[in-house]
Amino acid sequence: MKKTLKLKTLILLITAGLMVTTGFQCKWVSPTTQKLLEPIEISWWSVVDDPTNIETLISDYKTLHPNITINYRKLRPEEFKTELLNALAEDRGPDIFTIQNTWVTEQLSKLEPLPANIKMAYEVTKKSLGIKEETLIEVRDAASITPAQLKNTFIDVVYDDVVRDGKIYGLPLSLDTLVLFYNRDLLNSAGIALPPTNWTVLQENVKKLTFQDKDGNLIQSGVALGTTSNVERYADILSLLMLQNGAQMVTNNQVTFGAVPRSFPDQTYNPGPEAVRFYTDFANTSKEVYTYNETFPNSLNAFAQGRVAMIFGYNYHLAQLNAISQGKLNYGITKVPQIERRPEVNFANYWVQVVSKKSKHKNEAWDFIQFISKEAEAKKYLTKTSKPTALRSLVDEQQTNDQIRPFAEQLLTSKSWYHGNDETAMENAFKEMIDSVRNGTELKDAVGLAIQKIQQTL
Repeated sequence: MKKTLKLKTLILLITAGLMVTTGFQCKWVSPTTQKLLEPIEISWWSVVDDPTNIETLISDYKTLHPNITINYRKLRPEEFKTELLNALAEDRGPDIFTIQNTWVTEQLSKLEPLPANIKMAYEVTKKSLGIKEETLIEVRDAASITPAQLKNTFIDVVYDDVVRDGKIYGLPLSLDTLVLFYNRDLLNSAGIALPPTNWTVLQENVKKLTFQDKDGNLIQSGVALGTTSNVERYADILSLLMLQNGAQMVTNNQVTFGAVPRSFPDQTYNPGPEAVRFYTDFANTSKEVYTYNETFPNSLNAFAQGRVAMIFGYNYHLAQLNAISQGKLNYGITKVPQIERRPEVNFANYWVQVVSKKSKHKNEAWDFIQFISKEAEAKKYLTKTSKPTALRSLVDEQQTNDQIRPFAEQLLTSKSWYHGNDETAMENAFKEMIDSVRNGTELKDAVGLAIQKIQQTL
């Protein structure tokens, strides 16, 4: 009798573990579903956003999946890569981390691609016989976004950056583009009514905006170009010039911006090196467009101080610029200049969320990334942060927003290029190339050495 009672008690306890109570009713939950409902924690590391920017996204996801907790941590940019590498090596790394679009191949061995399907459990409230509400558990095995769907959903450059061998390795929340910042007061004083829309006009504007003292020292610059150490994002600006000029940056895993593309109409003109020459002319004392040198502080600071009339930057520079100038600078933002009678080309710089190959919760991590990347959630994030969108469906709407318009108008024509497995090495190669040309090295030799150094990282 006692044995029978113990057996019945054991059966009841096991059954209780496989049921979910809803009001006064009990609903059977299979062992598979029960596992999907187990409490889990997902860690997310980034250098991009303050926690307040993404708290709504996390909260919305928590509503759908109460058993999943997302722990967000913001790191300093200078410590991110080292801390990430150490953490992953010691198996204490994040499930999700945020990297720049140009880092995907560099980090590829650490990343888990998006699975074709993701199985998740959802709590769903329904009415029983149209009267009583009850909470049920639904298991949904949903298909993930495919590369073809990604291409139709996101800006073109995203597909090029995150898809490898038919697999998706990351998704963005926003997409920044390089723009031109201009000092309205300085342009007004020079009789320039509108900011330049092409590089020829910019060169003419620079001559009117550049002033030297009696000893030949620059006291006001037309544009922050030509140097490296004191020009914010100089490598991006030069990349933009090369791409606009028709250079092919990388072809079949070979660095090719030093060669004339076979399809280029003028085989006597080499677009990559000529873009380098154009850039360095602004810091060349023998050129008419000489306007900038190392006596100026960082371009953002020089612009905030009213010492330079035009600089190039991104949406994320707005907060920095306003903080430096304390909101007292009368400036405008416009699209970057283009080359006349050439297709429009702009430059993209953005971040993507990726999943660690070492994560114990890969499916849940990817489910969260897909959730926050969809229009409804992305729109909340973009409204909160005033950032440009990565989604095609929101481009038209953002083009009607005065604050975002210059960035949004460039999204569909934005490009990037694969920098190799070492972003820092690529930027250093560009720095040495620019500096050596300014110091008298032959253009061909300087470009060739930069190509050789970048090629070693591919």
